[in-house]
Amino acid sequence: MTTQDLIHQERSQFIKSKALENGFDFCGISRADFLEEEAPRLENWLKHNHHGAMAYMANHFDKRLDPRKLVEGAKSVISVLLNYYPEERLPEGPEDLKLSKYAYGKDYHFVLKDKLGALLLAIQEEIGEVSGRIFVDSAPVMDKAWAAKSGLGWVGKHSNLLNRDMGSFFFIGEIICDLELAYDGAVQDYCGTCTRCIDACPTDAITEPYVVDGSKCISYYTIELKEAIPADARGKFDNWIFGCDICQDVCPWNRFAKPNTTKEFALHHGLAGFSNNDWQEITEEVFQELFRKSPLKRTKYSGLKRNIEFVKPSREKK
Repeated sequence: MTTQDLIHQERSQFIKSKALENGFDFCGISRADFLEEEAPRLENWLKHNHHGAMAYMANHFDKRLDPRKLVEGAKSVISVLLNYYPEERLPEGPEDLKLSKYAYGKDYHFVLKDKLGALLLAIQEEIGEVSGRIFVDSAPVMDKAWAAKSGLGWVGKHSNLLNRDMGSFFFIGEIICDLELAYDGAVQDYCGTCTRCIDACPTDAITEPYVVDGSKCISYYTIELKEAIPADARGKFDNWIFGCDICQDVCPWNRFAKPNTTKEFALHHGLAGFSNNDWQEITEEVFQELFRKSPLKRTKYSGLKRNIEFVKPSREKK
């Protein structure tokens, strides 16, 4: 091993230790290079219009596949995972209106950016002049692909990243920087013959293993879609009004999910005990106050009301 290799290893170890100190659950590093395997998959996914109304997914195709086009002189992609599995869960019975667990607390964009900012600063203070950018869903970065290349897990049949130690309930963020480091390798796929996520999806959004038609996903309908939800999806939402956790909830690997330790992700005190009636009668004033720093701001008050109205008939038939 050369002196340079030793320096790269020491720096990588420092970064991983600092990431854990800053509250991240896992950290892995990969070489900033062209995502060769993902290129044809992305092209095919877009060609089949699986992005639906998410027109931005078709933009910046080259940047999505090559981080060096996002950060000049990029050499490394540092990927981190932050657990959001809740200690206290909202009721998810057949009659309950349901929220995706990632939306229980503060918007993860703020939390991850702060933590990644502190990590980048620590790297610069330790190593010197390092040029890098932080990414949390804020640019065309294929975060699951980079996390997988960094050895943090594998992309499951439901297209979420799966980690053997804690399943899939986590957020992913990156620092793309011009620092040469020691790189981790990918881990193998442990999905095996399991098809629980495919079988459980009520809208058949997982069209085949590892391929999700985003335009059929409940999360897409309740968050990304800004117009009316197609009538043929009625009765298939299982009362999810913001996001959906079905494919994750049925995944055997999530038996290893542990409650998160990030205070910002704790269930908002105003949501505890929120009844179906509270959801149906929510005013814009209450919405703005309750979800001021919440992911629910994404769908806006009008979108949330639309979602609640959309699941109403299926709930009343039960």
